[in-house]
Amino acid sequence: MKIATYNVNGINSRLPVLLRWLEETEPDIVCLQELKAPQEKFPLEEIKGAGYHAVWVGQKSWNGVAILSKTDANVVRTSLPGDDSDEASRYLEAVVSDLTVVCIYLPNGNPVPGEKFDYKMNWFQRLQAQAELLITSGKKVIIAGDFNVIPTDFDVYKPEKYKKDALFLPEVREAFHELIGQGWTDALRNLYPDKVIYTFYDYFRKAFERDAGMRIDHFLLSPELLPQLSAGGVDKEVRGWEKSSDHVPTWIEIK
Repeated sequence: MKIATYNVNGINSRLPVLLRWLEETEPDIVCLQELKAPQEKFPLEEIKGAGYHAVWVGQKSWNGVAILSKTDANVVRTSLPGDDSDEASRYLEAVVSDLTVVCIYLPNGNPVPGEKFDYKMNWFQRLQAQAELLITSGKKVIIAGDFNVIPTDFDVYKPEKYKKDALFLPEVREAFHELIGQGWTDALRNLYPDKVIYTFYDYFRKAFERDAGMRIDHFLLSPELLPQLSAGGVDKEVRGWEKSSDHVPTWIEIK
């Protein structure tokens, strides 16, 4: 089973790219972030035409997450618990076959300091609480998506440029490592501990052409799922397609 995550940066404006990628790679489950479309503007017919069921939580102009799957997905949650005032569409949890799939779009947090960074750290704390419940459930769980976290110096082209960035601040990386410390496994880094892997290339300064990227899209696997992890990678070439997202489709394979 091939499971992918992809921040599409606007599902309707990037739809030709998404559909081409789906046709060429045929993942079984796909977590999408940054739909940037209200609930009623999700391109369901086109997604169905590509051979996928879909569940999603839209939001006008910003955010939005979706789970595409070749079999039915049963929605468990459409928001992250812990703050009833948070209306951002950033969390979607569903059961697909015997997997609990969690699709997240963690806040960016810039500029620092400020309300956006405070919101990011609060969201992180809420995610840790929900993840603790998930990992102690004994189920096969995968948390996938755009975490907006660069875990280590090895995960960014020039770490010295990001010392004051909300994706790379010590407290952000510590929050990510605390999450991992619950017992989750960073799937790509587990497979390739010494390989440079980037999942995001900025539109500016020809970042993609210079291979000046960062790894911010991740898969976290519960202990029950880890033994089935067999492969993983990034579809880097998609970033070079016309009108592509600034993120790269990222995937793993589960036996």
